[in-house]
Amino acid sequence: MFAVVKTGGKQYRVSAGDVIKVEKLAGEAGDSITLDNVLMVGEGESVTVGSPLVDGAAVTAEVLEQGRADKIVVFKKKRRHNYRRKAGHRQDITVLRVTDVAGGGKKKAAKAKAEPAPAPEEAAAADDAPASTEE
Repeated sequence: MFAVVKTGGKQYRVSAGDVIKVEKLAGEAGDSITLDNVLMVGEGESVTVGSPLVDGAAVTAEVLEQGRADKIVVFKKKRRHNYRRKAGHRQDITVLRVTDVAGGGKKKAAKAKAEPAPAPEEAAAADDAPASTEE
């Protein structure tokens, strides 16, 4: 079974046993975290897509470590203006191991928008009313 979860502004496709690096989440190494923002759950050919979330679905993961990602270089330059700026950035990350993917209930059926049929008394009254004629 797999799921698509949203955390840290990004989406990840996960299944049981996967190890993923996400933006920093609260918790120490060894803690268990539940990710509730599940956008899609599937198993084989059957897929349940939420609108926007799948009701009752959750992904449980174990925190392996809190760390920092590799450094990226941020370099700005404006040519012919002797303008150069160099900076670095290291994003805080959390490494998770997915332990369980709990599929929620079925997707809600789309509601059909149809006008209700008029009551029998109203329909009969409309037929008996004389039509206005202008001469």
